[in-house]
Amino acid sequence: MERDYEELARRLVDWIRERVDEPGCRGAVFGLSGGVDSATVAGLCKRAFPDNCLGLIMPCHSSPLDLEHASLAASQFDIPARVVTLDDIYERFLEAVGDVGAAETKEMAAANLKPRLRMVTLYFHANRLNYLVAGTGNKSEATVGYFTKYGDGGVDILPIGNLVKKEVYGLARHVGVPTSIIEKPPTAGLWAGQTDEVEMGLFYQDIDRYILTGEATKQVSERIKRMHALSEHKRRLPLVPEIKW
Repeated sequence: MERDYEELARRLVDWIRERVDEPGCRGAVFGLSGGVDSATVAGLCKRAFPDNCLGLIMPCHSSPLDLEHASLAASQFDIPARVVTLDDIYERFLEAVGDVGAAETKEMAAANLKPRLRMVTLYFHANRLNYLVAGTGNKSEATVGYFTKYGDGGVDILPIGNLVKKEVYGLARHVGVPTSIIEKPPTAGLWAGQTDEVEMGLFYQDIDRYILTGEATKQVSERIKRMHALSEHKRRLPLVPEIKW
């Protein structure tokens, strides 16, 4: 049975409006990475707030293609966009904190700094404009913890957070995300040549199938369960001890 993506889009747009209206905010700001998730969220936010949305393109030693596709998404949906280049801030921050830790852990810490700098940038503009920050994460990534805590995970609302990756693709086509964005390999853009599926060690189609049906090979199911357990701290609020004094 063919999915009714127009009905889904309508309900998500209504949901975005309601969540933004609740705290008395005026619109939504979101990152434009050049990927399908951010472009889809951009299309939804434009429908929700035609005159009150802002896309931030935040390259940080990023691929020129990502910048091109981010600009293409902004143009496609006629969204006001601002480029905030974070290269120098990133380098100065790493210089300030110093060379600490083993090479492997330092590399990941440095990679995670990029989405955290973007989070700070998004909230600066959200505060300035009285907007909410709309995140671009999906259910497939959330399930295995494939996001940076207080980075791309630091948002106010997640419009596509209950959609697995294949559903995001269907919605993306419906709302008019350019084909060149839809067809390129998903990447978080953390380093040159990085792709989501290689880093996760899982194919999106396998994650989606497991989430939707519970079916997977033993190897895939065990990996998903392990990644989910290890990333549980990312999906919950900070823990508070139940100790009264």
